[in-house]
Amino acid sequence: MEKIKISTAQFENKSGDKDYNLSVIDSLSRKAALQGAQAIAFHECSVTGYSFARHLSKEQMLDLAEPIPGGESVNKLAAVAAKNNIAVLAGLFEKDIENKLYKSYVCVDKTGLVAKFRKLHPFINPHLTPGDGYCVFDLQGWKCGILICYDNNIIEHVRATALLGAEIIFMPHVTMCTPSTRPGAGFVDPVLWENRETDPTPLRLEFDGMKGRGWLMKWLPARAYDNGIYVVFSNPIGMDDDQLKNGCSMILDPFGDIIAECRTLGDDIITAMLTREKLSQSGGYRYRMARRPDLYKDIIGKPHQSFQKVIWMNPEE
Repeated sequence: MEKIKISTAQFENKSGDKDYNLSVIDSLSRKAALQGAQAIAFHECSVTGYSFARHLSKEQMLDLAEPIPGGESVNKLAAVAAKNNIAVLAGLFEKDIENKLYKSYVCVDKTGLVAKFRKLHPFINPHLTPGDGYCVFDLQGWKCGILICYDNNIIEHVRATALLGAEIIFMPHVTMCTPSTRPGAGFVDPVLWENRETDPTPLRLEFDGMKGRGWLMKWLPARAYDNGIYVVFSNPIGMDDDQLKNGCSMILDPFGDIIAECRTLGDDIITAMLTREKLSQSGGYRYRMARRPDLYKDIIGKPHQSFQKVIWMNPEE
C-alpha cells in the first residue's frame, strides 16, 4: 500500500478511570474512522492515566496494571477497533505472570493484539521494569515502530527502530509543561485551563511557548528528518492528575515538516495521509544509506554508567 491515512488524538484523561478513558478512545476512534483513517494513536497511559501513578505503591500498581494479552482493557480496545473498523494504539500499565510491572503501549485491530512495546526508560513509578527490546510490526502494509516518551530523547532508539525497518514511528507521550533545567521550562497554572473558554489567549501563549510547543520543536522534527521517517506524536491535553498538559498531537513527514496538528484547547483528533514516496525522497533516507558504521560501531556500543536515577528526577530531558 503506497498510502495510509492515520489519525492522532489528544484528550483529557481521568486518573485511574479506565471506563471513562476507554469511552473517549471509542468516541475519538469513531470520529477518525469517519474521516477515513485506518489507524488512530493515543497518548502514553491513555487508558489508565499517568502522572497519578507516581503516588502509588507496588500493590496499587499491580491492581491498576493488566496482563497483555488477555487483560480486560486490551480486549475492550480490540472491541473498539472492530466496531469502528480502525486500528487503535493506546497505552496502559502491564503486569506479567511474575508481577513485574511495565509501561506498555499496544496496537490492536479487529483481530486482537497486533503489537506490544514496553517503555525502555520508565520513571513515573519506581516499581516499573524497563523494557528490553524494540518493536517493529506491520500495519496495512507499512512497517511501524513504537517508542514511548523519554525513549525518543535517546536518539539511538529512534535510529535503531528506523534501521529495523520502521517507516512510521508512533511516539506516545505525556510531556511538556513541567520544570526542568532547560531555560523557559515550568508548570502552567491550572487556572488558565479553567478559564480557557472565556480567556484562551494566556493559555495559548503558555502552551505554545518554551514551556510547551517551543521545546517540542527543538527536537521532534529532527527525529523525523534525520531518520527519514513519519512520526506520529500523541500527547494529552488538560489536567493529568495535578499537572496541566498542552496536547499538540501532530504528524510529521520524513522531511521534518508538520503535516497535521491538533490546535484546539480540548479533546480532538487530526488526520493525515502518509505517502510512501516521501520516504525515499527524504534527506534522512540518504543519510542512512551513507552511514559508516565501521568508524563508530565500537564507540556507540561502548558500555557506560546508567543515569536512570537522574532521569527519574528530571524526566522531561
